[in-house]
Parts: sequence; C-alpha cells; structure tokens
Amino acid sequence: QLQFVESGGGLVQPGGSLRLSCAASGFVLDSYDISWARQAPGMEREGVSWINARGTIIKYVDSVKGRFTISRDNAENTVYLEMSGLKPEDTAVYYCAARRRGGSDAPPLTDLTTYAYWGRGTQVTVST
Repeated sequence: QLQFVESGGGLVQPGGSLRLSCAASGFVLDSYDISWARQAPGMEREGVSWINARGTIIKYVDSVKGRFTISRDNAENTVYLEMSGLKPEDTAVYYCAARRRGGSDAPPLTDLTTYAYWGRGTQVTVST
C-alpha cells in the first residue's frame, strides 16, 4: 500500500525556516515524480514545488522562488522541502504527492490533477 507521512511542520515567526519531510512506504520513490502542494483555509490547493523522478527537473511556483528548495533522497525514500524567509502568507497545510513517472508524452510535471497519491499533510503556521 502506497503511503506518505509528512513531518516537520509547526509554528514559526516571519523570516524563520522549516524543513518538511515526506517519507514514502509501500513503493520505491525513484519511479515517481513528486510535488509539494499547500492549502490555506478557504483557498484552493496550489502546487508549490515539483521534482521529477530522476531529480533532473525542478520547478517552483513564483511566490516561493528563492526561498524554498525541494530535494529527494531516493536511497532514504524521502523527499524534502526546505523553507526559509517564511511569510504569513505561507501559512497552510502542506502535502506531498506522487505520480508514476511518464515518458516523453507525460502531462506537465506541474499538473496536480495527475498526482494520484497524497499524504495527509503537515500544518505550517507563520505568525508572531
């Protein structure tokens, strides 16, 4: 059974940092593209960052560029999201998601509707 467990969320002051982890079980992570997404209260879920199965393609939503870094450790079956310079508008539940890697005709990496496997999320709150 494919399963994700996110961790590392919490309360942090503006300008602070957090490192989110997403540990996968039940499948081998290196066959999957990964996304971190977030959902704030009353808002739609939005993609934040993406990394393909090989780790050769990385993308970020404009609002987090230069502040967030996605990485993966396939040996540990874990994906990370390093967040710095956090702002109150980064407050949300953060989820990791996976889809099986595709070929040259695969849908765009950033298309969240193609991600079939989702974790339960970890809360990030940025506040004084």
